[in-house]
Amino acid sequence: MQTFVLAGGCFWCLDAAYRALRGVEEVVSGYTGGAAASPTYAQVCTGTTGHAEAVRVTFDPEVIPAEVILDAFFTMHDPRQLNHQGADRGTQYRSAMFPEDEAQRELFETARRRASDLWDAPIGTREGEIVTTIEPLGVFWDAEEDHQDFFAKNPGQGYCLAVAVPKVNKVRARFGEYARA
Repeated sequence: MQTFVLAGGCFWCLDAAYRALRGVEEVVSGYTGGAAASPTYAQVCTGTTGHAEAVRVTFDPEVIPAEVILDAFFTMHDPRQLNHQGADRGTQYRSAMFPEDEAQRELFETARRRASDLWDAPIGTREGEIVTTIEPLGVFWDAEEDHQDFFAKNPGQGYCLAVAVPKVNKVRARFGEYARA
């Protein structure tokens, strides 16, 4: 098994999209990249803790390659939006990758370069560039239970229907060979 910690807007959407892929064994929503100990959703939502809403994705690389997990990340959110995704605004919604070691950092950097082609957005050269950061992985704090697998628990919720469903559908369309039935 392999695990990545990734942030790209609201963790409900990332969680839902990753759960749609075969080989993904576990997705945990949580917070990382900030200074506060044991942050809560209410605290993180203020944007003052420095944390990002993130997911810890554990997958079987024999079933789904690490590159697909990372390319799906760059498909399910817009990495050109600085500190927001759609109407979700603040540093807690930043696009960020949190490697646990140098090997993951290299994988993440390669995936970010591939994303610049996908989005036709160079890194560090002009407006519309990829703004995804690669930050040290500190403590990952699990989010409260009601945020875990939120989409499955709340399929008719307005945000899920308007924001999560299109992201799940986009990932399923692009990575159909890995989609769960």
